[in-house]
Amino acid sequence: MPLCIAAVALLGWWAMGLAPATALLLGAALAPTDPVLAADVQVAGPTLEHDETDELVDEHDEVRFALTSEAGLNDAFAFPFVYAAIYLATQGSPTQWAAGWLLSEVLLKTVIGVLVGAVGGWALGQIAFRSRLQSLRLAERGQPLLALAATLAIYGLTEVLHGWGFLAVFVSALVLRAQERHHHYHGHMHEVIEYFELLLTLLLLMLVGVALADGLLAHLSWQGAAVGLALVLLVRPVCGLIALGRGRRHDTHNAGELGPRERLVTAFFGVRGVGSIYYVAYAFGQTDFAGAEQLWATVAFTILVSVLVHGATATAAMRWLEGARHDLEPASRE
Repeated sequence: MPLCIAAVALLGWWAMGLAPATALLLGAALAPTDPVLAADVQVAGPTLEHDETDELVDEHDEVRFALTSEAGLNDAFAFPFVYAAIYLATQGSPTQWAAGWLLSEVLLKTVIGVLVGAVGGWALGQIAFRSRLQSLRLAERGQPLLALAATLAIYGLTEVLHGWGFLAVFVSALVLRAQERHHHYHGHMHEVIEYFELLLTLLLLMLVGVALADGLLAHLSWQGAAVGLALVLLVRPVCGLIALGRGRRHDTHNAGELGPRERLVTAFFGVRGVGSIYYVAYAFGQTDFAGAEQLWATVAFTILVSVLVHGATATAAMRWLEGARHDLEPASRE
C-alpha cells in the first residue's frame, strides 16, 4: 500500500499537475483494496452448519486469505496518509509536522486501535458465549445484531479515545472469532453484516452512478484517466509483486506459500471502491484541497475501471488457479 500511495501521488503531481497535498490525498484514497467490492476474491464467511472437523472456509486458499487480510488491514492503515495530506494542505512543509504526525497518527492511534479492538473483542466474546446471565449469552439464541452493535460501539469508543476505529473493528472481529472458532453463531453474525454491507454498497454505488450521469466525469482529464488506468493495470500489480517477494516454485502446495500464479492473481486484484470515496469525502470535510473537481473525477473513473476490470476477470482468475491446483495434486500425491 505505501508503494501504491507513493506511485499514485507521484503520478498525480507529475502527470496531472496536482498540488502536492492533493496528489498525496489521491494516492492515499486510491491505494486501499476495498473490503466489500473485493468479496468475490476473498475468503467466504463462516457457515451456519456446525462441523467441528471442518476447517475455516477457504483458509488454505492463500490468494483469498491474503486479499482478505489486506483489505481488512489497509482500510485502517490508509488513514494516516490521508491525515498526512491534510497536514500538508494546512500546515505546509513536512518539517513542521512530520514528527508529530508519526507519533500521533501512525504510532499512538494504531496502538489505541489495537488495544481497544483486542479488549472489546474479548469482552464481547465473554458476554456472548460465557456470560452467567442467560439473557446475555446471545450466541445461544443466535441473535445476530451483536455484530452490528459491536461494530458501532467499538468504532465509536476508539474514535473517542483518538484511535483508528477501522483498525479496532478489524482486531475485535479477529479476537471474537478466535474465542469460539467453530460456533454457528459466527455464521449468523456474518449473514447480517453481509446484508447490511450489500445494501449500503448498492445505495452508495447508485449515488455514484447518479453523480456520473450528472456530470461527475466532466472534469476528468486524459491525464487523470491515464493515472486511473495505470493504477489498476500497472501500478497495483507491480507494487503487489514487489511486496510479495520472489516466492517459491509451487511444485508442492504447502500452506503459506504463494506460487507464481498465486502471486500474480493476488497482486492484480486490488479492487478500488467505497473506501476511496470515504477517504476523499473525509479529507474534504477537514480542509479545502486545490483541484477538488479533478480529484473527484479521477477517483470515480478509477473505481469504475476497477469494478469493470476486476468484476469481469475475478471468476476466470479463480478458476485458473483452481485448475492449476488440481493439476498439481496428482504430482503431490506421487
